Amino acid sequence: MTTKIFHLIRWQDIVDILLVTVILYRALLIIKGTKAAQMLIGLGVLFLAFVFSKYFGFYTTDWIIQSLWAQIVLAIIILFQPEIRRTLAQMGEARFLPSFTTADELRSLEEIVKASVALSNRKIGALIVIEKETNLKDFIEMGTQLDAKVSRELLLSIFHPTSPIHDGAVIIRGNRVVAAGCFLPLTLSAEISKSFGTRHRAGIGLTEETDAVVIIVSEETGSITTATGGVLQKNIDMAALRNFLTENFVKPQEAKK
Repeated sequence: MTTKIFHLIRWQDIVDILLVTVILYRALLIIKGTKAAQMLIGLGVLFLAFVFSKYFGFYTTDWIIQSLWAQIVLAIIILFQPEIRRTLAQMGEARFLPSFTTADELRSLEEIVKASVALSNRKIGALIVIEKETNLKDFIEMGTQLDAKVSRELLLSIFHPTSPIHDGAVIIRGNRVVAAGCFLPLTLSAEISKSFGTRHRAGIGLTEETDAVVIIVSEETGSITTATGGVLQKNIDMAALRNFLTENFVKPQEAKK
């Protein structure tokens, strides 16, 4: 019996199952911790209610749920447009093989840490974006394009209040500063505290749509905040910032060196 079952399985079926598994796994990783995950749980409950109503013959409940499906799909597309856009973008640009962090990029991460702390001590506002898998070309083109090695001095110069490009975000790709004065999309979430200004809202907005990592320095308090996946981590110190960047950009075996 078991042998017959194995004979019925084609190699296309195995590839098909693997592809679906990878797609579902990456989709779950992307929506993990977001509002979309909560919505997914709600849809699961609704689906169970639909199955039970079918099984036990609850005709009224079954009719109501079937009538709602079309509206629910439309509501999901409207409410979760940012999550859907981010999911499609990340799937389109996903690298299935891990990238290697070069020595220059490791030094750049340390320069970013030193610059962030220096800006914090001087209460100079800053918005630093570090590109990961999702290409930030659209945002780079809207700013002043540069091509300079990342250094503490360069970042301090860019964000100095007298600099003509201190407004907006700096975007870093690898060990290069590729743009400054970039404008980012602001989050539309109603759950964000009113105490957050434009920099924080821009940091959340970008990380809701991409997998970029953002560092925000408040010019009012000098506090350092990080954003990734639409989630903020507030009031972090130098060591926490270094750990945050290491977790996001350095492979485990390299971090142990």
